[in-house]
Amino acid sequence: MEQPRFWAPTFDYETRPDGSVLMRQQEALEEHPQVLADYLDHWASVAPERTWIARRNESGEWREISYVLAQDMVRRLGAALLDLGLGPDRPLLILSENSLEHALLGMAAIYVGVPYAPLATAYSLVSEDHSKIKDIAALLNPGAIFADDGAAYAKAVAAISADDRAVINARNVADGAVSFDALLEYHPAGATEARAALTPQTVAKYLFTSGSTGSPKAVINTNAMIAASQAMIRDCYRFLTDQPPVVLDWAPWNHTAAGNKVSYLVLTNGGTYYIDDGRPVPGKFADTLRNLREISCTWYFNVPVGYDMLIDELETDPEMARTFFSKLGMLFYAGASMSQRTWDRLSALGRKVTGRDVLLATGLGATETSPFALAITDLQDQSGNIGVPARGMTLKLVPNSGKLEARVKGPNIMPGYFGDAAKTAEVFDEEGFYCFGDALRPADPDDFSKGFFFDGRLAENFKLTTGTWVAVGAVRASLVDAMDGLIRDAVIVGEDQAQLGALLWLSEAAAAMDADTLAAQLQEKLSAAAANATGSASRVRRAVVLDEPPSLDRGEITEKGSLNQRALRVGRTALVERLYAGGEGIFIA
Repeated sequence: MEQPRFWAPTFDYETRPDGSVLMRQQEALEEHPQVLADYLDHWASVAPERTWIARRNESGEWREISYVLAQDMVRRLGAALLDLGLGPDRPLLILSENSLEHALLGMAAIYVGVPYAPLATAYSLVSEDHSKIKDIAALLNPGAIFADDGAAYAKAVAAISADDRAVINARNVADGAVSFDALLEYHPAGATEARAALTPQTVAKYLFTSGSTGSPKAVINTNAMIAASQAMIRDCYRFLTDQPPVVLDWAPWNHTAAGNKVSYLVLTNGGTYYIDDGRPVPGKFADTLRNLREISCTWYFNVPVGYDMLIDELETDPEMARTFFSKLGMLFYAGASMSQRTWDRLSALGRKVTGRDVLLATGLGATETSPFALAITDLQDQSGNIGVPARGMTLKLVPNSGKLEARVKGPNIMPGYFGDAAKTAEVFDEEGFYCFGDALRPADPDDFSKGFFFDGRLAENFKLTTGTWVAVGAVRASLVDAMDGLIRDAVIVGEDQAQLGALLWLSEAAAAMDADTLAAQLQEKLSAAAANATGSASRVRRAVVLDEPPSLDRGEITEKGSLNQRALRVGRTALVERLYAGGEGIFIA
C-alpha cells in the first residue's frame, strides 16, 4: 500500500489582552452535501452492489447488505415508521445493540426526517430500576421503541410502554409488538415526500452524553453538523477518498465515536462497515481475532485495552499481522491513555510488516461536536497528543486556574441539549464557543501547530490544603499506569486534605489474587508510584480498594465504563474518611 495521504494544515492565531488564544486553519472547509440521505442515494447509484454493512449470521457467515438494497430497505422502513405515527416530535428509541436491523432503522428514520435515539444497552439490561430510560422516554416521548430481542428487553420495554407507543422486535417478537420483517412489506414510495422535505437543519438523532461528569443529556444532532464533521474527517484523513474505507468495529452506536464518526465515515465515503460481535474482554476477543484474520481494514479503531490484547496476537501470528496491516491507513485509539509499551510494540510491528511508519493517533472530540474537533497526523513517539483544530473550526484557549481551557466553534457543534435550555446555556460562552470543560497543554509552547495534550477536566479538579490545584485526570492516568494492571481505574481524592489519596477499582486479575499477594503488590506499586511522582499535587500517598463496585444507577459509572469522579467522591464519603483515618486495608506510601 502507498503512503496514506493526510492533511498539512497551516494556522492563523489571535492573542487577546486577557491571554486567550484563538487558533484556526487558514483554509476554509470545502463544500459538501449537508443531508445524510444524499450520501446513501449517491452510493446506491454510483456503487449499487458494493457492501454497505455486514454482520455474521447465526451460522457464522457474513450477511452483507449492498448500498442499493439498503436504499430500498430504508425507504420501506421509513414509510413504515411514518405510518406508525412517528415524526419530528415522535422519535424512534433504539434500546438494543449494534445490528443490521439497528443500522437500517436508524438510517430509515434519518431518511424520512424522524429523529432517533440509540441508547446504551446497560440502561435496559444492567440497570435494576430502569430510571435512565424512564427519564429519556419522558423527555423524548418516542413514538416507537426498537428492541432487537423481544424477550431479552421485555422488562425495559414494559418500563416505558405507552398506549400510543409502538414496539418493534426483530427476534422473539412480543405480544402486541410489530416485527421488523413486517415493516419491510411497506411500499418504498411512502417515504418519497418526507425525503424531499429534508433540510440540513433537520434533526437526525439524539445522542446522550455518557454522564461521566453529570447526568446524561440529549445532544441534538442535525444533518448539517454530522455532515460537517465528516467533511472535516475527509480533509484530515485524505486517504479515505482514495479507496472506499473498510471498517471492522465493535464500539456501540449510542456513542458518538462509533455512532457518528465511524458509521458515517463509511457511509459518506461509500465504504463497508463490518459489525464486530467481539469485544476487548475475556471470552469475546476471539470473535474479533477471527474477523481480523478475514477482514483487512483501511481504518481501525479500538480502545487501549483492545490494543493491549491485539498486539499479543499480532506478534505471534505473522499471517494475521500481514492481513491486518495490508491495507491499513491508520490506527486510532480513544477512551483512555495507551501504555508506552503497547505503543512501541504496535509501531515496531507496523514498520516490520509494511516497511513504513503506520500512523497511530487519537484526537479530541465530544458528543456535542459530533464528534470531530482536534486531530493529529504527525507521527509521534508517545501516546497522548490530541492534535490541532480541524478545518472549519476555531479553537479558543482561555487561561483558567493556571491552565488553558479549550473551547471550540464550528459547523459541527450542536445547537443545544434537547429540552434543557439551562444546561445548553452553561456550556456555551458569550461568543458562542462550546466549552469542553477540558484543559489542554501545548506540546510545544512556542508552536501550537505541534498539537496539544489533555491536561485534565476542570470540573474534576480540586485543591489540597496547601492551595495547590490537583489535575485529577493526569494523576489518575499516571496512577493507573503505575499500578501495572492491578486496577481498572481509580478515584482521586484529597480535597481539603494535605495528601492525595485514591479509591482503587481492582482489575479482574487482581480480584482473583489471594489477599496477601494482592496487598503486597498494591503496596509495592503504590510506593513506587509515589517515589517517582513530583510534588504533592501529583503524588498519591494513600489508597484503599473500593468496598463495592461503582453503581450505574447511582451515576458512579457510565455505561461505557468511565468513572464519574465527582459522584464517587460524594457517594463514598465514609470510605474516604476511613482512607484518611488509616487502619486495616489502607495502603500508605
